[in-house]
Amino acid sequence: MNASSQTLKSRALETLAGNWSKPMLAILVVMLVSCISVIPGIGFIISLVISGPLTLGMTIFLLEFSKNRDADISLVFSGFNRFTVAFLAYLLMLVFIVLWTLALIVPGIIAAISYSQTFYLLARNPDMTGIEAIDKSKQLMNGHKARYFWLCFSFIGWFLLSLLTLGIGLLWAIPYYQITLTKFHEDLYGDSAADGVGTQPISDILDA
Repeated sequence: MNASSQTLKSRALETLAGNWSKPMLAILVVMLVSCISVIPGIGFIISLVISGPLTLGMTIFLLEFSKNRDADISLVFSGFNRFTVAFLAYLLMLVFIVLWTLALIVPGIIAAISYSQTFYLLARNPDMTGIEAIDKSKQLMNGHKARYFWLCFSFIGWFLLSLLTLGIGLLWAIPYYQITLTKFHEDLYGDSAADGVGTQPISDILDA
């Protein structure tokens, strides 16, 4: 609990060592599917509809991969099995963040950080509703928002360097970033794989 940014990033690199290809491919798949948003007229609507399930599926994949298990790329699409919950959770988060942002930019950022654990919680709890996951995320993030912010901020250099490679570097930067945030969640939830404490595999929960 309360692991430093450096510790979380080290854990992420340990998990990724020799295993970069799977998260890179998973993220590439999500990015390609997300390109549907460029379709004139209906692209934005389709993107809005599928973003929730894709986010849930990617989160399930990340949690599975973070436990050093043989995560299957197909997990990226597993969120569509809970389409309604994932869609409503994403829509509620979007609405809340936009409303807070309209008030002031800073409250919008704080809201986004407060809701950051929502899809991790949905991945772990198949019976949880979107609003329950949002409320639980806010509870979990009490006292940890600054730590989360600085962890995210520590990746600025990685993303700036990726721009110098015309975006190619993002294939490494994004998996590193996403796995590190997953390590943050595990630390927050109290089941850090690095400490040898684990819950049952996410895929087992889905099959239950």
